[in-house]
Amino acid sequence: MIVSINRRFFLRGLGGVLVGLPLLEGLRPRHADAAPQTPFRFAIIMREGNGVAQKQGTEVERFWPANLGALTKAGMAAETDRAVSELADFADKLLLVRGCKYNFSTSGCGHADGGLQCLTAAKPDGPNSNKALAMGESIDNRIVRELEPAGSEPLTLYAGPKTGYLDDILSYRGAKDRRTAEGNPANAYRRLFGVPDANQDALAKLALQRKSVNDLVRTEMQSLMSKPQLSSSDKDRLKLHFDAIRDLEVTMQCQLPKARYDEIVAIPASQVDDMPMIETIVKMQLDIIALAVSCGKTHCATLQIGNGNDQTQYVIDGVTQERFHHISHRINSDGSSGDPIPNADMKHHMIDRKFAGFFKYLLQKLQMYTTPTGTLLDTGVAVWLNDLSSGPPHGSNNLPYVCAGSAGGYLKQGQYVEAAAVASNKYVTNNKFLNTIGAAVGCKNAAGAPLDDFGDPSLEKGLIPQMLA
Repeated sequence: MIVSINRRFFLRGLGGVLVGLPLLEGLRPRHADAAPQTPFRFAIIMREGNGVAQKQGTEVERFWPANLGALTKAGMAAETDRAVSELADFADKLLLVRGCKYNFSTSGCGHADGGLQCLTAAKPDGPNSNKALAMGESIDNRIVRELEPAGSEPLTLYAGPKTGYLDDILSYRGAKDRRTAEGNPANAYRRLFGVPDANQDALAKLALQRKSVNDLVRTEMQSLMSKPQLSSSDKDRLKLHFDAIRDLEVTMQCQLPKARYDEIVAIPASQVDDMPMIETIVKMQLDIIALAVSCGKTHCATLQIGNGNDQTQYVIDGVTQERFHHISHRINSDGSSGDPIPNADMKHHMIDRKFAGFFKYLLQKLQMYTTPTGTLLDTGVAVWLNDLSSGPPHGSNNLPYVCAGSAGGYLKQGQYVEAAAVASNKYVTNNKFLNTIGAAVGCKNAAGAPLDDFGDPSLEKGLIPQMLA
C-alpha cells in the first residue's frame, strides 16, 4: 500500500519500514527542499444547551469552582458539589473562563438568541423567534476558511433527536447561511476516512502498539543534529525527514479499529436520532472528531448535543428524567407555568455532570494521540460551552466556558480566570472569547495580527488577556 504524506516522502520496505537519511552536504549548504510549515493547530467545540446550574436567584452554585486561580487535581476533586469536578484528572490542562455575555437579544426567543450568537457573536436577522438567523459567519467557519484550502468545510456533527424547533443552531457559512450538522456517525466517518479494510486495521493496531521510529533512533538523531559539520540546510533536511516519518505514522493510524467502525455502522440510520441512543452517538461522534484532528483532516470541529432547547430525557442513576428543557425551567412545561419538578436544580446539575463526562471522554481521546511535542491535547484547544448561562432565567450573562489544551502554548492551562468582574455585574461580549480561540489556532485580522475583530462590527475588538499564556 502506498501512503501519501505531506512532504512528499515515500518510505517503504520488505517486512517493515526502511528509513534512509536524506543527502547531507555538510560543507555545501543549500536551501531546504520545503519552507518551514506552520504548526498544525485545531479547535474542537462541544455544545450543551439550556444553561448550567450555576448560582442564580435562590439557587446555590453547582458549576464553577469555589475560587478563581490555579486549578489542581486534588482541589477540583474535593469540590464534589461542582460539575467541573468531573474533570479533576485534567486540572493542569484546563482553562475555565467566566465573565462573558451575549450582546444581542432581539429574536424573541432566548434559545434562538443564544444559539445563533454562540459561535458568531453576530446580530439576529430580526424578531423571528425560532426562525431567527445569525448575520455573520461562525468561528469554526472562519478558522477553516482562513487555514484550509478554498471550499473546505468545518466538521459539523450532531447528536440527539431533531424536533423541528431550533434543530441546527451553531455553524454558519455567512449571514443567514446556517450549516446542517451530520447526525449519523457512519456517514461522517465514511465521508472522512472511507471504508476500512483488514490491512488498514492491522496497520492502525500495529502503529498504536509500537513506539515511533523516531523514538527508536532519538539518541542517534540528537547526536547527528549536534554535529558542527552540518549546515543549517542539512539540519532543515533532517528535521523535514523525521517529521515526514511522523506524518507517515500518523497517516497509518487514520482509521478507527475495525471493531469500533463495525459498532458505528451497525446502528440503523432510522435509530441514530432515537433518544435512548444519544450517549452512544455522542461518544461515536467524539471518536470521529479526535481521529479527524489527529489526521489533520480539519482545523475545527463542532458537536451540538441536543436541539436548541434540548428536549432530551437523559438517564441519571438508571432513571430516565423529564425533558432537559423542562428541568431547566424547573417545571413540566416549555413555557412559564406548569407543575414543579422536584429537585429540578439538582437534576440540572447532574445533567451538567453528564456533559462534563462527555468532555472528559473527548480529552481522554485527544491525550491518546501522541505528537513529536506531546499529546494531541497540547496541540489544539477543546471547548465545552453552552448557548445560555443558567437554567430558569435562560440568561446570557456569565456564559460557561471550559477549555482544555494550550494550542501549542498560546493559552493558559490549569487556571480558572475571570474575563470581567462578575460580582459587579460586568461582562465582556463573547466575540472576545471567540477572537481568543481563533487567534490561538492561527487566525489573523486584516493587518496580519492575531484575530481580534471577529463578530458584529459594532462590538469592541480585542482578546481576553486573562486567557493568554
